[in-house]
Amino acid sequence: MLRRSLFLLLVLPLGLTAQRSVDLDKYAFNVQLRSLPNIRLDSTYRTYNVEVENTKLMQSFMGGLEPEKMVWIDGWRKLPQQGHLIVKVSLDDLLPEAFSVKEQTEEIKDKAGKVIGTRSFFSQEVVYTFAASAVISDYKGAHVMDQMLANRNSKLTYRSPEFPIRQLAEGYFMLNSMKVTNELYRINVTRAMRNLNNNLSADLGYGEVTTNDYMWIIETRKHPEYTEHRKAFQQMNEVLFTMNANTPITGMRDKLKPVIDYFEGIKKRYNSTSRHDRKIRYASFFNLAVLYYYLDDPQMMMKEANGLVLNDFSANDGKGFEQVATRLKNQFQTANTNTRHFPVDTTVFKGPFETATVIKN
Repeated sequence: MLRRSLFLLLVLPLGLTAQRSVDLDKYAFNVQLRSLPNIRLDSTYRTYNVEVENTKLMQSFMGGLEPEKMVWIDGWRKLPQQGHLIVKVSLDDLLPEAFSVKEQTEEIKDKAGKVIGTRSFFSQEVVYTFAASAVISDYKGAHVMDQMLANRNSKLTYRSPEFPIRQLAEGYFMLNSMKVTNELYRINVTRAMRNLNNNLSADLGYGEVTTNDYMWIIETRKHPEYTEHRKAFQQMNEVLFTMNANTPITGMRDKLKPVIDYFEGIKKRYNSTSRHDRKIRYASFFNLAVLYYYLDDPQMMMKEANGLVLNDFSANDGKGFEQVATRLKNQFQTANTNTRHFPVDTTVFKGPFETATVIKN
């Protein structure tokens, strides 16, 4: 009897310590959803066309370039003309501003590795600028936005091949100006169009996006919630993994109800002001906020975010979630929707002046 009592005296404090401390670890997951526009437009606008103008000086370098074909907006239908939106791109001149010769010296060594001399190589460095911009308006003439794609405040550099004779480097650009200018112009126009694509799709697009995120899961093996925490995350992960941008998420919330109920129960069972309880409640508030974000429920996400702030374990996370929830709510209002999961068939979109028969791209 004495031996058993001694055993309990030794083990019981360890058990209490395990309950008073808990380690959390980040568990990652992926979710697919649809991006939404950041700019409010008429919800019937879903077609666009692109017009490109360049200068007389650069006209000879446009052969085969076709920058208008490089512009795409995710989730919109592109028309050759008369779309709901008109994207007018202006490509300016590529202008050299400064020339210099750069020398690179290397050592010459014999077979024993001893330095026996040096040799120099020369290349011409050309500092140049390029400018490009776009203006987006609707077919009624209303201005939508401006896009600066390249500007002359950004100094660009071209370096020629290396030559053993300085004079060859000094005259390289003059002798090869057409070839080099053509190469640089194509590179910069392509980069400008890529910037335009990224900006338009971010501001106006409905693209398919795969996001990487995480939740906080108990890592302390001896903690009584260790197994159930992992089980809840695994169940959540299996449901979120089935989400995709093109399929409505109706019914997903019901599938995740056991996970939601579990994390809600954690808040009630660990309800003291101790650091341990606040930390484990923090995981529940955090995980539920993330879950509601992917269930397209900014109102419930805001509720969990407020709980994070009041829980006073990591209030900054709660404030960050409040901002995210507000941004998601605003995005829904801007896009006139309440979800980021719906199919997009661009072939059915018609321009404002199209007849009933839609010509596919």
